[in-house]
Amino acid sequence: MAIGSIIDILFQLENLGFYDFILPFLLMFAVVYGILQYMKIFGEDKAVHIIIAVVLGLISIRLPFYSQFLTEISPRLAIGLIVLLALLILVGMFIPNESRGTLGYVLFAVGAVIFIIIATQTFNALTYLNGYLDSSEIIGWVVMVAILIGVIVAVAAGKSSGHSSTHLVPFFGKERD
Repeated sequence: MAIGSIIDILFQLENLGFYDFILPFLLMFAVVYGILQYMKIFGEDKAVHIIIAVVLGLISIRLPFYSQFLTEISPRLAIGLIVLLALLILVGMFIPNESRGTLGYVLFAVGAVIFIIIATQTFNALTYLNGYLDSSEIIGWVVMVAILIGVIVAVAAGKSSGHSSTHLVPFFGKERD
């Protein structure tokens, strides 16, 4: 028996429909099951959660645009996550803990811009936007949204008069003085 390389094994999995059917099904099943377990909409009964997750997973792979969407968005999402991870590593290395007060807002804004870029590139690749936006318009929209998010962050990060704003503490770190 000849031992194939990893690439041969991956091509065999692709020929078997592993990437078009099995992985999209497992992803949908895991997400739906996780949400149902967390929300407990149907109580504590795991069997009901499994049945609902299996049904939605099978329905999702019935039409090809779900797997096409995952095929298009996955590499872009991976690159966006790597950019955010690199930014977090650099922040952790060079900015002391005491100086990270409003940094959560900035990282959130960067993540939002990355999300917008990923979404528009994916929708353009799948022709969901039907040519409504070209690449120059996308850049303009991203810049406009980044400025809007920056203004919101600046207003939210500013000192409030009379009361302290601590409702975002669990998301962005310790309380401000």
